[in-house]
Amino acid sequence: MSNFSDEKNVLMLMSLMKAHHIRKVIVSPGTTNVSLVISMQQDSFFQLYSAYDERSAAYMACGMAAETGEPVALSCTQATASRNYLSGLTEAYYRKLPVLAITSTQHAGRIGQGFQQAIDRSVQPADTVKLSVQVPVIHCSDDEWHCNVLMNRALLELRRNGGGPVHMNLFTTYSRVFNKKQLPNERVIKRITYFDMYKGMKPELSQQKKIVIFVGAHRKWDSDLQRAVDCFCDKFNAVVCCDQISNYKGKYRVSVGLVGCQTEYQPPVKMADIILSIGEITGAPLLIKAKEVWRIDPNGEIMDTFKKQRYVFEMEEEYFFVEYAKGALGEPQNHSYLKEWHTEYAKITASIPELPFSNAWIAQNTIKRLPSNSILHMGIYNSYRMWSMFEAPESVLGYANTGGFGIDGGLSSLLGASLTTDKIVFGVFGDLAFFYDLNSLGNRHYGTNVRVLLINNGLGTEFKNPDNRGFLFGDQANPYIAAEGHNGVKSRKLIKHFVQDLGFTYLSADNKEDYLRQLDIFLDDKYSSSIIFEIFVDTKDETESYRILMHLCTSFEGAAKSKVKAMIGESGFRKVKKIMGKDSNI
Repeated sequence: MSNFSDEKNVLMLMSLMKAHHIRKVIVSPGTTNVSLVISMQQDSFFQLYSAYDERSAAYMACGMAAETGEPVALSCTQATASRNYLSGLTEAYYRKLPVLAITSTQHAGRIGQGFQQAIDRSVQPADTVKLSVQVPVIHCSDDEWHCNVLMNRALLELRRNGGGPVHMNLFTTYSRVFNKKQLPNERVIKRITYFDMYKGMKPELSQQKKIVIFVGAHRKWDSDLQRAVDCFCDKFNAVVCCDQISNYKGKYRVSVGLVGCQTEYQPPVKMADIILSIGEITGAPLLIKAKEVWRIDPNGEIMDTFKKQRYVFEMEEEYFFVEYAKGALGEPQNHSYLKEWHTEYAKITASIPELPFSNAWIAQNTIKRLPSNSILHMGIYNSYRMWSMFEAPESVLGYANTGGFGIDGGLSSLLGASLTTDKIVFGVFGDLAFFYDLNSLGNRHYGTNVRVLLINNGLGTEFKNPDNRGFLFGDQANPYIAAEGHNGVKSRKLIKHFVQDLGFTYLSADNKEDYLRQLDIFLDDKYSSSIIFEIFVDTKDETESYRILMHLCTSFEGAAKSKVKAMIGESGFRKVKKIMGKDSNI
């Protein structure tokens, strides 16, 4: 036999083990791991050793790892075979020895259902392994991406922070087909540390590349970090793609909201060579295309949001940008990429027509007037998205609960912020998010620095937007998906009496004229009490505003793509794209 198994996760693991220089494997007898073991036998890279007692195998791995300083892998079958690794893995854990325990396993659904040798390996004793991952069988492209991330993470962990044992539970279909002639060329993710940078082992970054620094949710930037990023952008002709919660205010900031949401137009500026990813979970459009992504994060974890990660830099952001800027050659760049972004943004914003009375219109006519040094909190999805379409004054900081990305807690987060500052803290929330956290308005600690916009459209308008699956069902989505009809059915009295009794000033508006007439009061940072401003809008106007903003610019290719989707449907379009290739521009 001279061929490899057709099980994709087996082929991927072998490819990545080679890339991460893991060649020694101690194999114990069994059936569940046949696909892996027979395939490894066909590849001269791997050095296989046999040990019929798994207890002994684990301790053999400890001895090998201690002697060579290299990671050593173990492979066993189902049932209690893996349990016998625990003593040796405990030894490896406390000695920080890089031992990789690969336990092959059958379908998880068989556990507890009377099948032979189907045992639960989802939880490991705390002092046996640094990390345990469950690697599924690969059926689709998302499975393939997920397995790649899991395997890279596990193999990197073997050497991380002094090293230690790692567990990989590898699912199998028991395939008997061995017809693959070669291993795939899998994406390898590498971790770069301070020590690597000190030793000069950092990846080369060309000043001729198109580089985007993509900032997710980010804390306040201190002056040193902003100066480091500005200096880097100056040397590398880079831009900083931001939305409302990125909070970078330097001269290389470009707004990704409007540019990123165009469905029938792909601006050339969105085609980058490298994305440098910093910050946390974002709701900004992730439509920038790049050949690879470098993630900079002090925790050093893989966060493969763009599915193109090549490196993770385990270090402070400031250190990364300072070190690369120091190594750049020549004079500052001509800022051509920044100028391209500014041109695109100006073209798109100039195309905005008069919007219907909606959250988007309110954002457009309010955000630029927010007082200096104020703070803006937004409810997730619709409010956050619409208020990120437009630029706030430079001194205004933005926040949203994107960590868990749940509807709950927006008002409470705003309250917490307002209690720690004298700045005016603004909030904008849809009615479902507002009522979900309504009890927080009764808190006795509120001061006079709170301003809340309640956008009351009577349901979850997110589910009525053109890019939401609920949109396909029209009004049928209203009663249960969009939760229409709760909270007084847009009552004109419910919130008014509630908040007035709590000491808030209450304002309301049903149209543009009413809103603009009272806006000065709402924005007054010297006003004597906190304010709740309830805006009654029609969900159809909300949907129409978003549709307009998504179609401000159109290209021939974009229009053709929309027509094809309309003709063959979303599922048919996905099939065509799969045939054309995942990197195609259709």
